[in-house]
Amino acid sequence: MITRLASGVVLACSLALPLAAYAQSGKVYRIGMLETTPASANRANLNAFLQGLREAGYVEGRNIIIDYRSADGRGRYAELAAELVRAKSDIIVTRGWAAALAARNAGSIPVVMATSADPVAAGVVKSLARPGGNVTGLTTLVSELAAKRLEVLKELAPQASRVAAMLNLANPTAVAERRQIERASKSLGLEAIILDVRDAEGLDRALEAAVQRGADALLINAEAVVMANRTTILDFARKHRLPVMYSAREYVEGGGLIAYGVSYPHLYYRAASYVDRILRGAKPGDLAKDEVGIGCPHKGLGGAIAPVEVIEHGLLQLSNRRVASATDASFSHFCKQPFHQV
Repeated sequence: MITRLASGVVLACSLALPLAAYAQSGKVYRIGMLETTPASANRANLNAFLQGLREAGYVEGRNIIIDYRSADGRGRYAELAAELVRAKSDIIVTRGWAAALAARNAGSIPVVMATSADPVAAGVVKSLARPGGNVTGLTTLVSELAAKRLEVLKELAPQASRVAAMLNLANPTAVAERRQIERASKSLGLEAIILDVRDAEGLDRALEAAVQRGADALLINAEAVVMANRTTILDFARKHRLPVMYSAREYVEGGGLIAYGVSYPHLYYRAASYVDRILRGAKPGDLAKDEVGIGCPHKGLGGAIAPVEVIEHGLLQLSNRRVASATDASFSHFCKQPFHQV
């Protein structure tokens, strides 16, 4: 069963990681990681994952080996997944639906998704209630964030009238995300310019098209190709002095202004509990798969709650609420219900 994590800016009730005693002694496990970016650019997530593993009794260099492979935004997931299978990985941890699909199709090795937008629409799992097969993990309702990001961007840059949004229109979640962007833009008096980005070359063309079409702000999501080429986006924004709303902390750590999105380190930390249970004999298809929703709490959804982050390069005044941290803060401006700060 895939458990929905109710939308909300609240402190997540993490799945309890088992005691270190559960980690089997005398065996060294090989954990393959199929990622979108190099380890050097993914350090916060990797550190959180390793912390979760340590708490379960798995220590790199002692009883686990991390075999890290990055597609670098070039879509080489099938090739890299095959390499991890040949390396005899005991389990493969992935980021994004494309990586998860490639790992699933590469063989019968258990696959844990640290994050994926919509694995059902992408054909990775059969359903959220019972994924079946060799895949489990966590998934995020990131398309629901688009409207919130636009609201924050409008407060940040009230003079903006045209917002260019970079979407991979081949992504199964793109339809819902585009709908959210267009609806929110209209309500905010903005013109939405939707630009299709599927590779690095397409990103370059889209950025130039944004300027040519008069965009005075950018909206950047968590798509693999933009994450892998975030330096290009950051440099472009600085060159053209454009306000940009990003989707993850990595952009702000690279010099971007602000990001509103899922706390990915938190998800990687949680993914460690799935790895532990599988290494102890659980079948991936039988494990609950967490769906991380973002927004405001909703009583109709089961499961735990995941934190949302607003990561800033500097102080920002939003509706009389000052987010004082320049690096990491939880944001509750759009929720009418109380929240717990992360």
